[in-house]
Amino acid sequence: MASLPNGGPEFRVAVVGSGPAGFYTAGPLLSDAARSISVDVFDRLPTPWGLVRSGVAPDHPKLKMVSAVFEKTASRPGFRFFGNVRVGSDVTRADLLRHYHAVVYATGAENDRKLGIPGEHLPGSHSALQFVGWYNGHPDFSEERFDLSCERAVVVGNGNVALDLARMLSLSREDLACTDVADHALERLAESAVRETIVVGRRGPAQASFTSPELNEFALLESIRVEVHEPSVLEFAPDPASSGSEELRRLELLRQFAGAGGVRAAGDCRTVQFRFLSSPVAIRGEDKVEEIVLERNELYLDDSATFRARPTGELVTVPTGLVLRAVGYGGTELTGVPFDASKGVIAQRQGRVVSPSGSPSAGEYCVGWIKRGPTGVIGTNKRDALETVTALLADLDAGVGNVPVEPCPDAILELLIARGVQVVDQECWQRIDSHERARGDAASRPRVKAGRWDELLSLAGRPGGGPPR
Repeated sequence: MASLPNGGPEFRVAVVGSGPAGFYTAGPLLSDAARSISVDVFDRLPTPWGLVRSGVAPDHPKLKMVSAVFEKTASRPGFRFFGNVRVGSDVTRADLLRHYHAVVYATGAENDRKLGIPGEHLPGSHSALQFVGWYNGHPDFSEERFDLSCERAVVVGNGNVALDLARMLSLSREDLACTDVADHALERLAESAVRETIVVGRRGPAQASFTSPELNEFALLESIRVEVHEPSVLEFAPDPASSGSEELRRLELLRQFAGAGGVRAAGDCRTVQFRFLSSPVAIRGEDKVEEIVLERNELYLDDSATFRARPTGELVTVPTGLVLRAVGYGGTELTGVPFDASKGVIAQRQGRVVSPSGSPSAGEYCVGWIKRGPTGVIGTNKRDALETVTALLADLDAGVGNVPVEPCPDAILELLIARGVQVVDQECWQRIDSHERARGDAASRPRVKAGRWDELLSLAGRPGGGPPR
């Protein structure tokens, strides 16, 4: 099929997921000058932007500024938002293929990985997904309860999310009050009894996944004291196969913290301690978390000249009332869509969904974390989306995409209405957005979020819609 000029027959694309990956896919499709393309973006939440709204830490306002790019995409002709719609129950994969030339799955990674240790089920043990959703006003987690009456919290993980958790547990009321942190979390965090947060990593500092800019933020916060448990671990060299400026910057920052003897602020302040070469082996308590057992590790070089961690048998017990695990995420399988359960991603090649035999599934694509796994930063999705969009457009031009049997663009909306789905469209979302921004202006904050399902749907003009089925 040859490239079509503007004004020619329209291609209809459904994007499932309205986070960065979804919007970075919609943008180039809508702005394509050689073809006439419309894009309908579906999300089970009544609000768009995905992790930009509900994953980025509230004290990172610059990262959230990318939403201005998404707003520009949403204002383009041919864009429609279908919020409060769950793909898989409200509308099926087969429904989408009946209505669209192409379907792009941008559903992210909504499952948290478990530690797989005894006691992980105890009250006081939570996932990063729960805690991040709670303080960001995600409606699925607004009613969560976290015991912040303990003096010590333990965060398991060595990625940027783990550092976000430690920082949010340690920020002062003044630090939090100017952010868009959810109101229900603002007071709880400000009044928290947690004075020390231990960040646990199974390998050494050179192998940590967190980045030096994220680590450097602790140096800029006068209200937080940073310590390194057993500073001698900082003498380990970076991996021979991967040593570079990033590892060295990270090590130098940690050495600065350790060299300062942990003194980062005068007077009473909260402490973040980095504890490397440690793995959790059990969480203990009678009817709630009371302590975590850590096993000391040692590093060794494997056959590929990469440092690995192995247990030494040396155990230490750390009293705590709160354990947060930040050890990764995985995607959720959509019925009928080929899925690689071992990796938690959709089976794909260059963004094209592929069957178990390796053949492309006509008209189906994926992007973002559900495509490559939970790696990279927000901007990584732009490059990732370009690969998928390139494949999609090439298939449209070659005539090997999906051929929808439903010719009317409005038929999908009629189908959802007939099924009783309270669709939150772009106009409905803008009502929510305007309300939150107005409340934020009154409080000298970026926005004051609506964080409950009933409140969001009421503001959208869809009262009684309830959470997704």
